Amino acid sequence: MIDFKQLAEQYRSELLDRTIPFWLNKSQDTEFGGYFTCLDREGNVYDTDKFVWMQGREVWMFSKLYNTVEPRQEWLEAAIQGAEFLKKYGHDGNLNWYFALDREGHALVEPYNIFSYTFAVIAFGQLSIALASAGDTARSAEYASISKRTFDIVLSKVDNPKGRWSKAAPGARALKTFDLPMILCNVALEIEPLLEPAFLQKAIDDCLHEVMDVFYRPELGLIVEALGKDGNLVDCFDGRKMNPGHAIEAMWFVMDLGKRLGRPELIRKAVDITLAEVEYGWDKEYEGVFYFMDRLGKPRHELEFDQKLWWVHFETLISLIKGYQLTGDQRCLDWFKRVHDYAWAHFRDDDYPEWYGYLNRQGEVLLPLKGGKWKGCFHVPRGLLNVWKILEDIAS
Repeated sequence: MIDFKQLAEQYRSELLDRTIPFWLNKSQDTEFGGYFTCLDREGNVYDTDKFVWMQGREVWMFSKLYNTVEPRQEWLEAAIQGAEFLKKYGHDGNLNWYFALDREGHALVEPYNIFSYTFAVIAFGQLSIALASAGDTARSAEYASISKRTFDIVLSKVDNPKGRWSKAAPGARALKTFDLPMILCNVALEIEPLLEPAFLQKAIDDCLHEVMDVFYRPELGLIVEALGKDGNLVDCFDGRKMNPGHAIEAMWFVMDLGKRLGRPELIRKAVDITLAEVEYGWDKEYEGVFYFMDRLGKPRHELEFDQKLWWVHFETLISLIKGYQLTGDQRCLDWFKRVHDYAWAHFRDDDYPEWYGYLNRQGEVLLPLKGGKWKGCFHVPRGLLNVWKILEDIAS
């Protein structure tokens, strides 16, 4: 029997007493602004380059804490300094957001990656909301404008996210991928107060259609990562790739949309897909959820395909406990307990704050780092925050 109140406290304490102080104290660059994300096990900086994805995510995280937990000034100040660094250096002057910068803010990698844009959207949007509540209306309006204008650019790039930076040869096999409509389900809700209702509704309708009617394949009972432009399955490496973590993460976005729209059938479908994905992706020999799989059971080319990654497991925890909260489906709770036990036993570092990111298939720590080019102040604290709040709601 789960003690929901005690478990909620476990997640709350891990977030506020260990994880957030780690990023607050170790990642802020007090000399040049922004955040270091390349942090070793103890939080020492091992590389000073700054990745715009990670900068935006950290601005968002501190803003989200300010807006949903309590209005701590240190969180607001941490978010503002990161946003000011991004505003000054993160884009080309026309809100085309670079992928990587050096420590001082000089661009290293062109703005080819659409997710630099999406995380800028939620960073400036969430911080705008925080500043409005803090009474800083001028800066709130400025950040809201950056968020909305960037969102417009994202929507304009849906059909060709990389634009002129695409490596595809002219006339090459054309695929569309799941990652962008997936993230747009979340982005739309994150900046909801900044958008006109009709505009928001169209964005929600479009991304829900893509996720639930196009990339979800009833014949598989699963979500695929890529399709031909005609919407058909394609037999190639990219066309066969399955990413259970991506699909499961998208399902809690869809559950949130289903709740907002008053559509219980949408929630039910998202819960059923979550359960199918975790069953499909679960390593029955060593436990944990695989990173990549092949739709036809063929070999993957990614050498990391069988690794166990932090973000996959945190997103799975959110979707499972949210599914239980919204439907009472006991299968969600049973799987939540199983994934919880695995994650806390393997990813949590008992000796230093923050969690490991990369395990081998057997569940052994592959890289002891706490942050890098792809891991920052996002999936662990966001997961802890979401699970804590859901467990608290269930307990009450």
